Amino acid sequence: MMVVLQRVRQAHVDVAGQTVGAIGPGLLVLLCAERGDTDAVADRMLSKLLKLRIFSDDAGKMNRSVQDTGGGLLLVSQFTLAADVSGGNRPSFTQAAPPDEGRRLYDLFVTRARAAHPVVATGVFAADMQVHLVNDGPVTIPLQMTA
Repeated sequence: MMVVLQRVRQAHVDVAGQTVGAIGPGLLVLLCAERGDTDAVADRMLSKLLKLRIFSDDAGKMNRSVQDTGGGLLLVSQFTLAADVSGGNRPSFTQAAPPDEGRRLYDLFVTRARAAHPVVATGVFAADMQVHLVNDGPVTIPLQMTA
């Protein structure tokens, strides 16, 4: 499972001109399920991003997590994170989970995130989405977990 997370001051995602998910300060999480990912991988990824200390404390050091700050999570599916461009100029997405399994793992991640954190918004799986954000810092961190 791959994610790119961005610390944001605010973010929202639109589908067909309508906002479907929005947060204030928190994390925008672009999420890609890969072939072979399991529920346990999703659980470890969620635990890591909830505890990752990338928000400033009173001394200005990155020492607080999204759980510590009460910030929001905006979870957006993005299979293109699995792009492989080593063989040419057209990306291959063979490492991405098949659509049904990708949707299942994304839905599982969202369900477990909502059980563990008070503010969770989402995009729409497999939709053409426009993601708007104000990156804070900027802080952008890629994470990958495997089975």
